[in-house]
Amino acid sequence: MNSFRKTAAFAAGVLGIFSFAAGFDAAAVRADEGQTLNAAADGMAQTLPEAYSSEGSGGSDLQYIFVHGLSGWGSYDDQYKWLPYWGMLGGELTGYLTEQGFPAYAASVAPEGSAWDRACELYAQLAGTVVDYGKEHSERCGHERYGRDFSSEPLIPDWDEGGKLVLIGHSFGGVTVRLFAGLLADGSAEEQAATDPEELSDFFRGGAGDRIHALVTLAAPTNGTTAYDMNFDPSFAPDSAEASKSDERAGKIFSSRGSREEDDETENGSGKGGRVDYDVAAYDMFIDNALALNERISTLPGTYYFAVPCSATEENADGNQVPIRSMMESRFRETSTRMGSYSGVTAGGFVIDDSWKENDGLVNTVSAMAPIGAVSEDYEPGMEPVPGIWYVMPVHKGDHMSLLGGMMKMNNVRPFYLELLEMIDGLPRSAGKD
Repeated sequence: MNSFRKTAAFAAGVLGIFSFAAGFDAAAVRADEGQTLNAAADGMAQTLPEAYSSEGSGGSDLQYIFVHGLSGWGSYDDQYKWLPYWGMLGGELTGYLTEQGFPAYAASVAPEGSAWDRACELYAQLAGTVVDYGKEHSERCGHERYGRDFSSEPLIPDWDEGGKLVLIGHSFGGVTVRLFAGLLADGSAEEQAATDPEELSDFFRGGAGDRIHALVTLAAPTNGTTAYDMNFDPSFAPDSAEASKSDERAGKIFSSRGSREEDDETENGSGKGGRVDYDVAAYDMFIDNALALNERISTLPGTYYFAVPCSATEENADGNQVPIRSMMESRFRETSTRMGSYSGVTAGGFVIDDSWKENDGLVNTVSAMAPIGAVSEDYEPGMEPVPGIWYVMPVHKGDHMSLLGGMMKMNNVRPFYLELLEMIDGLPRSAGKD
């Protein structure tokens, strides 16, 4: 198994989608993970907050769209019924938020797809139409132009009425919603040039950025993650038997989904089935590639932006960052330890300094803040945010899964989302086109 395959496999596996497939026992947790999941769930049920509704309004006029991360799943997927990505074993979140007056929906986009492909799928689900990946993109990237038809099963009921959206993306879902918002506002010049106007998707025409009221990224690799880059730095080779075992376990599960190793074996050097190897989520995770993608995504002047970084590490005596065991899922600890000791320079010349060592087990805390170079400031309670500026929320103390409700490290996330959505719901609505 080459380094790309091992890295992509492990990073995808630790997100949790493979926990049960890998022999995860929901009735008994390892001793260092605390009480059993069943007991934890029972305890959490007793601490959930009372019902909340937007004061005096009978419910929000906004629609809250939740987009999962790498290897995640949403409401169109069968597994969401027995293990909701949003809420995990603490109980499904979007339905709860809807009951409290915040109409919330869980999208289902390609688990390992590129940010572009995922954005196109998100648009089709919202608009209730056939997925159109674009003529120019699909031909260049070597895959079918059209995908699933959502015309009979849209994610939201009234796209054509022009209501405002709040986009909330966890992990790679944060990258997805940012690109989605950019395309909705600016369209795609490449697709416009390559496509007959009568065949061009409205998504690629742009001009609808005013529909995005707010955008929230949660533990997102906005500027990439060293979880990928460090494995391609020949000067960084912290041998670890446990890391190798973890990579191998995840790799066995992930291998059926395709890999760079398989891509390299094709005659034309493109991906599995002819797809180019840069049209996948793993490619967008590397720091240089993430920064290049950021240059294509504009900050919309009429949209409120919020970034929630996570951290589950602490500084040790040698200045490196190590996992806080009581806070971090065991599956993240080895990767977190390596990230916490890594510094270097990317192939593109970006310097990864000590500020990148703090992490949540998969994403560097500093990377999950605003896009590098974007106008930003730290959010403080009581302040009045304005559109077009990134507000970096206080660092959430928890690992990469914590804002989902956690797997082993279960926590009640409902108060967090109620407070966040109440704040966003109270922000003035912008008018006009972005």
